Amino acid sequence: MQDNLAKSTRQKVLQTLLKKHRCSIVELADAVDINPISVRHHISKLQAEGLVASEEEKHGVGRPRQVFFLTEAGLEEFPTRYLRLTIRLLEQLKENLPQSMVDQLFSQMAADLVQEYAHTAKQEDMSIEERLELVNDLLQDEGFDLEWEKRDNQYFIREISCPYLHVGQTHPEVCVIDQTLISTVLDLPTEKVKCILDGDNQCTYVVPDIQKITPVEEPS
Repeated sequence: MQDNLAKSTRQKVLQTLLKKHRCSIVELADAVDINPISVRHHISKLQAEGLVASEEEKHGVGRPRQVFFLTEAGLEEFPTRYLRLTIRLLEQLKENLPQSMVDQLFSQMAADLVQEYAHTAKQEDMSIEERLELVNDLLQDEGFDLEWEKRDNQYFIREISCPYLHVGQTHPEVCVIDQTLISTVLDLPTEKVKCILDGDNQCTYVVPDIQKITPVEEPS
């Protein structure tokens, strides 16, 4: 029974890392609801099995903290074989098409995905905050976890988790999908100011000076 409990706890640790991507011991302990010493024990086992790796990460002022993440073997503990297929398909696309055409394909994919929602938002004359809630719902359906807040005349949109992360690590062009989706539904230009692929904790978008900018045209 004790072995089953240990396996269950380690599975929870793996699932937490799958969802949050990178966690410290304290963050894992909070998520799994056990003490940090026990988490460290389970992490050591998972590292020995090659399922989890770690590295130091700068975190505010002071010494870097150690964060843990799933290795490729760890990812394969979950039904993620589609990732290999996706990555292979993208490699084939990039080998056989000009980069400009690949970028256009991603942009068009996002535009097609969001066209109905953008039309609804425009027809119903939604406010910026109503559109932000629509963006939230739409991206959640796509597997994102995000939050937004208003500071003065700016809106900050933070992606806490991203379903495209593991594809984006080798094919960053995929990031255009969520940015196009956000700016199209908001009908406003959206700037990406932080990116997890650059080592940030999460991707962050900002809609600046909303009272002073001209809405972007809806894609045809």
